[in-house]
Amino acid sequence: MKYTLLVASLIFATSGLAEDLPVADAGVIMEYKEYCKEVADEEGTSKSAMDEFLLTCINDELESEGFQPITKLPK
Repeated sequence: MKYTLLVASLIFATSGLAEDLPVADAGVIMEYKEYCKEVADEEGTSKSAMDEFLLTCINDELESEGFQPITKLPK
């Protein structure tokens, strides 16, 4: 029971952290998308896994620069 409360409190505590981070502008996100496409090509990422790879990669880059993550890929 204590473990469940601990996990729930951590989820609620960290859910507010992303809202405090600035939102990256579209140009920054598109730069990360291009970079992540290059990485995916170098690693041989399959077409079927590309969208998931790109979203994860972009969010990793955004996080490392202190920006909010995105929930879907830009077009």
